This record gives sequence, structure tokens and C-alpha cells, in this order.
Amino acid sequence: MTTLTPSSVPTPAPVTDVAAVVEETARLVTEHYVFPEVAGRIAALLRRRLAEGAYETDVAEELGAKLTADLQSENNDLHLCLKYHPEPVSPEQGEATMAAMRRRFDASLGGVPRVELLAGGTALLELAPALFPLAWAAEPLSAALTLVSRADRLVLDLRGNAGGDPETVAFVCSYLLDERTHLNTQYARVGERYDQFWSLPYVPGARFGGTKPVYVLTSANTFSAAEELSYNLQQLGRATIVGETTRGGAHPREGWTVHPHLEASIPVGRSINPVSGTNWEGIGVRPDVPCSAAEALDRALELAAGA
Repeated sequence: MTTLTPSSVPTPAPVTDVAAVVEETARLVTEHYVFPEVAGRIAALLRRRLAEGAYETDVAEELGAKLTADLQSENNDLHLCLKYHPEPVSPEQGEATMAAMRRRFDASLGGVPRVELLAGGTALLELAPALFPLAWAAEPLSAALTLVSRADRLVLDLRGNAGGDPETVAFVCSYLLDERTHLNTQYARVGERYDQFWSLPYVPGARFGGTKPVYVLTSANTFSAAEELSYNLQQLGRATIVGETTRGGAHPREGWTVHPHLEASIPVGRSINPVSGTNWEGIGVRPDVPCSAAEALDRALELAAGA
């Protein structure tokens, strides 16, 4: 095994033109951010702060942190940020390489690191660290969801899940419902487009079904698509949410490279739940049974024992 010594660790490229990074970020926000009026105010703020000398640094990570604070100052949109990547970001991809995501996928057994039968016929299914692209995740998710379909009750652990693919959310929901159901609509600013997400009429393997008890565990780190999965099931009355209020990110995002180590992450749309007519942006998914994340599994098992 090769060990990197401090002298052999690549040094991130310095930021040689701060003004160009700030201006490109402001331009992208103006053109793509889901709320045009907010975008205009944020772009004006970035340009004003640049003129004031607030971004005087050649360290990419530091610049990213400063810009992120200002990007989120208007409405605390956690998907709106300048993400720092220790390794250079490919300009063609506009975000961290798919190879890095694939390594996380493989290391977590396809995003299903734990499937366990607990006492009393309750199955525990952990989905982490993300809901990976469905083209990858369908096989391990189908296997795991088919396995737990025989259980009397299901505990779905999303405490360590930081988000992912809305199509994967719909895929998981499909195993927990009996009929085709409208789950979510995503509005895209560009093109004024509305994309609906529904549970599937057919799934590989066996469904857990729409009647047996489901408990979803959440934490303050549960984010984005994992929040959608929790929120969808909660709004449909299909699951009891146990744990902490989630982080509160309901906006689908895209990424653009503005420096070899900096990715402008910009929300390009918003979620609209067909039941509530709104989403969890900024407020998080609020649990039906509030408790600490550490206590959530024990609390869910208590509920399951009484079901």
C-alpha cells in the first residue's frame, strides 16, 4: 500500500483571478437560480462584497466558504453554495467525477449497508450514504426490498443519508405502496417545466406493500432526496417519521465549474408535494415522533412492538 507523505500530497491550484470566479458565480445564479428575484439580490450582493474586498484570498477552499456564506445569506438555501473539491473538478462534468460516486456506491454495497431481521418480525433496512442513480441502485435496492417484504414491520433508516436521485426515491416508494401514486412534482425554472414523479406500476421482486407499518428514522443530517423519501411517505400517511428534524433542502441542483477546485452548486427547481402543495425547504421534515437520532431506532422498535 502506498502512503502519501505531506510533501507528495498535491497542492490545490491557487485562485489567480478572484473577480472572475465571483462574476461567473453571480452570472450563473442570475441565469439559473430557481427564484429570479432572489437571484438578482444575491448577484448584487456578491458584486458589492467583491468591490469591498471581502474575497481577498488566493486559497480556493477559503474563497468557497466566503462565497457560500453570502450565497446562503438571503434565504439559507443549503443547496446554493460554492463547493470545494480537493481534487480538480472536470470542466466537462461541472461536479465531482462519477468515479468518486461509484467508489462510494461500491463501498456501501450499493447504498444498502445494512439489512437485518430484528425481534418480533421487524426488518431494519438502512439506506446510506446516498440514494444513488437508479441505473446503479435498482439491483441492490430491489434485492434488499424484496428480502424485507416478508417482514411484518419495516424500519427504514435514513439517518446517514445525504440525498441523491428522485427516480431512486420513486423506486423505493413503489415497494411500500400498493397502487400507482403521485409522489412529487419538480418545477424547473428554465423552460417553466413541471416533471411529475409517480410510484411504479411494476417492480422487480416483491413489494412490502401499502398496509404493514413503516417507520422512517431521520437525523439532522438527513438531506435532499432522503428528505423527499421521508416527506413523501409522511404526506401519504404511509410511514411514521421518528427522530430529528431534517436539514431542509428541497431544491434539485446542478453544478458548474468556476475554478479547478470550486463548483457552483445552484438550485434550478423546487419540489411540490401533491398532498401538501409545498415542500420541506428551509424547515426540514418534522418527525411524527421527535427524539434524538441516537434514540430513534429504539423508539421505533417500541412503536413497532405495540403495532
